[in-house]
Amino acid sequence: MRAAFQCAPIVLLYCLSPSLLPAATAAGQPAPASAHAPAPVPAPVPDTLAQRLVACTSCHGDPGKLPPRDEHRYFPRIAGKPAGYLYHQLLNFREGRRQYPMMTWMVTPLSDDYLREIADYFAAQHLVAAPLDRTALPTAELARGRQLVTQGDTALKVPACIACHGQRLTGTLPAIPGLLGLPRDYINAQFGAWRNGSRRAHAPDCMGTIAARLSLADVAAVSAWLASEPQPADPTPQAAGTQPLTLACGSAQQAASTQAREQAR
Repeated sequence: MRAAFQCAPIVLLYCLSPSLLPAATAAGQPAPASAHAPAPVPAPVPDTLAQRLVACTSCHGDPGKLPPRDEHRYFPRIAGKPAGYLYHQLLNFREGRRQYPMMTWMVTPLSDDYLREIADYFAAQHLVAAPLDRTALPTAELARGRQLVTQGDTALKVPACIACHGQRLTGTLPAIPGLLGLPRDYINAQFGAWRNGSRRAHAPDCMGTIAARLSLADVAAVSAWLASEPQPADPTPQAAGTQPLTLACGSAQQAASTQAREQAR
């Protein structure tokens, strides 16, 4: 409202001052016909879910468009991730377990049903993401990253990423996300958020535990390898129950409970 009141005097001044009108009008001559032509009517905006979710795809990528190769991306690719994962992350933003002001502002007024609809929409999409150029990364760092991702580190009590996130790292149903196609900066930032407590999950918080056991060099190695690994031809998440989880994970337990409740309706 303040902006409207600030603009109103200018509009009134324009309407009331002949010196601001075209010369012919100021001299008492009739204004040209074009001055009275109605303004073109803008095309109506379709009320579709895809249109409403432009607020999401403007940052997270439009599944209908091939994203440019950009090694300075930050926002994660969310298309194709399990619907259970997306739904619970939206809940986490709304309920304060994850901290990002723009996301919190957007999801705070939305109902559980609408968040589920958004999650289902993106889970059904696929978005190709160009991997980071591996030739520019240190060989030793990539080797350590590959070890942690595919084998883990028993001395640190850190399981392999593939043990939970799927053998092809495309995620596991119903709610464990894929790890490929993500920007390196985003991966680093999430490990930092788990380490400092600004990103949390339902207890037991398995990723918080793992992040605390990794050194910063190990985090850099994992993010380098994941960000530079191409997505497989089939990006479908792994089926539930394919392999047991190596750590107790509150997020997975919560998602399984939610899925059971929904199926019982």
